[in-house]
Amino acid sequence: MGLLGLLVGLGLLVLFAFRGWSVLLLAPFAALIAALFGGEPLLANLTQIFMVNAAGFLAQFFPIFLLGAVFGKLMDDSGAVTSVAAFMAERLGEHRVILAVVLAGAAVTYGGVSLFVAFFVIVPMARSLFRAAAIPRRLIPAAIVLGTSTFTMSALPGTPSIQNAIPMPFFGTTPFAAPGLGIIASLVMLGTGLWWLQRAEAAARRAGEGYGDDVEGATERAAADELVRERATTAREFDPAELQHGHRSSAPSPVVSAIVPLIVVVVVNLAMSFVVLPRLDVSYLAEQRFGETSLAAVAGVWSVAVALTAAIVTTIVLNWSQLPALRQTMDAGANASVLPAFSVASLVGFGAVVAALPAFTTVRDWVLAIEGGPLVSLAVATNILAALTGSASGGLTIALDALGQTYMELAARTGIDAALMHRVAVIGSGTLDILPHNGAVVSLLAICGLTHRDSYLDIVMVGIVTSLLALMAVIALGSAVGSF
Repeated sequence: MGLLGLLVGLGLLVLFAFRGWSVLLLAPFAALIAALFGGEPLLANLTQIFMVNAAGFLAQFFPIFLLGAVFGKLMDDSGAVTSVAAFMAERLGEHRVILAVVLAGAAVTYGGVSLFVAFFVIVPMARSLFRAAAIPRRLIPAAIVLGTSTFTMSALPGTPSIQNAIPMPFFGTTPFAAPGLGIIASLVMLGTGLWWLQRAEAAARRAGEGYGDDVEGATERAAADELVRERATTAREFDPAELQHGHRSSAPSPVVSAIVPLIVVVVVNLAMSFVVLPRLDVSYLAEQRFGETSLAAVAGVWSVAVALTAAIVTTIVLNWSQLPALRQTMDAGANASVLPAFSVASLVGFGAVVAALPAFTTVRDWVLAIEGGPLVSLAVATNILAALTGSASGGLTIALDALGQTYMELAARTGIDAALMHRVAVIGSGTLDILPHNGAVVSLLAICGLTHRDSYLDIVMVGIVTSLLALMAVIALGSAVGSF
């Protein structure tokens, strides 16, 4: 009965989340259903397992949600994201439109701008470029997914994405874990994704297919759509409803003022990870008032938090004249972080209840028995959970909460570098999460005024297939030569 309860709880969570129900309600309900079938005490599971683990996730990662959302909103309202996107388009020209859209998305998301901020800025630019080049608009979502939701989310060393931050406390790693393998994975994703999009463009031209007709007002309707909002906030770290608040500059930011904050994120992150924090005396972390922790457990989050803070200050200083309503902009950014953080925390609480059920040992033993070793079983676990929840961050945290300590013990016994575990886990979470019910996919299609029938095949090819190829390459290389 316990295993049946686990499956029923997970099934209810997936079914009703797909129908647009709030995860804040669904996750505790599904967790209690699983506990009820398992004959476990309901109130104890709710308050002592679900809430404690959800609160633990917020305690660890809310600073990144908060700072990332504030930075994204500042970059949006100052016109910096628009400026970066226009710069890419101008430099690459009308004959490399797809590459311009991909690199514009990659530049802003690798620099720390929230995904949904990038969506709402880059989609209008992409429409203009694709229309001028007579490229079918059905390829716009795939080009944006390739630039924003693949290698800059899970593979490129130092990316400030929440997915790259989640494994750090579990494995004692930094945002730059396994940098060589991350770069190789990024090249695999980018190269194969661009190949597919260029192939699709050439096929469309041979068939005489042009841009097509835009759906008027699609972007505005998507921003106000509550169903889109509920799905979006479980997928990434920004509540799209807050894009309507604050005050957006009427003119783009100067390109240098737009690019510098993105560089600051990467440089400060790198300096904190390898220069500043390793030289600090942090013996006080062993004290009870600081949770009796270690630098390895907090350094990654500290590095990203300081990098985003430095970028926020830089954005304000360089774009002061572009931010006439600074308080409203920062308030909107702060508010935009709350619902996504609590939504993912609720998924974490659900996963903790499931992992505490006696029947979960059957699932754990099955996962660990997968042929291919710990790296393969870790990849399978994160893939499955991200697919079921439609959330890379939620699926990744559930997997590591339940199995992270086990994988660390396996790594110690088998000589696998924790940095390799980190990179495999993050790339694994960013593959099958891009299923039809994924909030980012649903939101992007709504913003573009397109349907799954129009564009989902291309999204699968650039989002799922390329990531699976990169994941296989990382596992193969990591198993053969170790982490680098």
